[in-house]
Amino acid sequence: MKPAAFDYVRPDCIDDALKIVRQNGDAKFIAGGQSLGPMLNLRLARPSLLVDISRLPELRHAEQRSANWIIGAAITHADIEDGRTPAGKSGMLPEIARQIAYRAIRNRGTIGGSLAHADAAADWPLALSTCGASVHLKSAAGTRTLAVSDFLQSSFTTALGDGEMLTAVEITVPSQTARWGYYKLCRKAGEFPIASAAIVADGDQCRIFLGALSDRPRPMAGLAGEIGRSRRLPASSTIASAVGEAAPEIDHVDRRIFVACVARAISQALDQ
Repeated sequence: MKPAAFDYVRPDCIDDALKIVRQNGDAKFIAGGQSLGPMLNLRLARPSLLVDISRLPELRHAEQRSANWIIGAAITHADIEDGRTPAGKSGMLPEIARQIAYRAIRNRGTIGGSLAHADAAADWPLALSTCGASVHLKSAAGTRTLAVSDFLQSSFTTALGDGEMLTAVEITVPSQTARWGYYKLCRKAGEFPIASAAIVADGDQCRIFLGALSDRPRPMAGLAGEIGRSRRLPASSTIASAVGEAAPEIDHVDRRIFVACVARAISQALDQ
């Protein structure tokens, strides 16, 4: 199928983009188009107007501000993978970016678009929730900041209001002793995973999240606390109990897959 007819405009600044969307109720922002494009082709989305924000300088900017990285929403996965952000060429963010789909997708897909689309199996929602990252949102009413874990409400559902734009992602710069792990199981390379897990341990802070669930990444606070104290890989039964508590709806077969993902993510972090 091909998209239904729509108009297209490329504004010069964020304020103009917000004004255009405010004046056109069913307009949609488009940046990389790696999620919206297929939805248009399948006619799951039928906006009358696409507002192209992919080249807005404010959204293409990345910097380190004090102890935080500020990454513009239109920064591509490839920008992060190739070290064209303050996060550098090594560490968690470039490695996560490197694992997203295929290079052609990474050349166009954006970090903000991935979060705004909120696919429950996507990489950035899980990774950024585990990092304790936040998002900057802007509308005609002003600006606000939300933790990624609060911004993501369910599968394909976020806290974005009408006429509101995700403008940047803010991440605390990890310390030199920070450790992280990220593991996902895909049936085929480049596909969305059927199970995933991530851990970030930095100082006295430790977070573990499950991904690829039915709604959004879910925290495993109890297990994270245990890892933070012991710095050891827990027994499989302990991980299984934690997975069951975080995602009680999954059956015993899927639970074993998630347990394996969590164990391998923790092992990655402990081996660093």
